Amino acid sequence: MAHPDRSGLEQVIGYTFKNKTYLETALTHSSYANELKKSVQNNERQEFLGDAVLSIVVSDFLFRSTRMSEGDLTKLRASLVCETSLCRFAKKIDLGHFLKLGKGEEQTGGAERPSILADAFEALIAAIYLDGGVEKAGEFVIPFVEQVMEEDGEGKSFQDYKTMLQEIVQQNPGEALAYVLVEESGPDHDKRFEVEVHLNSNVIGRGIGRSKKSAEQLAAKEALRLMGQ
Repeated sequence: MAHPDRSGLEQVIGYTFKNKTYLETALTHSSYANELKKSVQNNERQEFLGDAVLSIVVSDFLFRSTRMSEGDLTKLRASLVCETSLCRFAKKIDLGHFLKLGKGEEQTGGAERPSILADAFEALIAAIYLDGGVEKAGEFVIPFVEQVMEEDGEGKSFQDYKTMLQEIVQQNPGEALAYVLVEESGPDHDKRFEVEVHLNSNVIGRGIGRSKKSAEQLAAKEALRLMGQ
């Protein structure tokens, strides 16, 4: 069976590989590699690395963008990096469509199997990390995390910043807060919103997020930081 053009996946994820081998390896399931006579690398080693990169990227994001306790951070991270979530992320970019599977695996629906999709998604994270570094890996992963947190109502922690800022401003009668959308950019699957928070006519914070809601919260967070809160 002919396999889909991998450049199509590069377009979907918004990242072009300098070394295409990393991408090819990420998409190669062991069942496909085992069927070939010649030695072909499967994605299991990259999956191992991707798991670690995913953990640090998500941990860093949650630490910086929420005010949760250690216990809550651990629980939320676990829910975001579990097989169910990774499979969900993989389906958003139609990753199964690009996988190289052995004939038997392909015929029994391997391209839709949660474990295969989750493992391939981790291998893809590792591919981006190996090719472009941890920052690029984070740029790929975090939009999925933000979107899932918002869809599942897990982003409640963001609301603390807006509430805290509002409470401080309310102590001074006549002061008014406003959140202004400055820019909206990016493809549909990876939108970026830039928001300013204004105190009367002065800009006191800026935030960039996957949604207007998260951008507003991050703008409020910056305003609080500049206020020394």
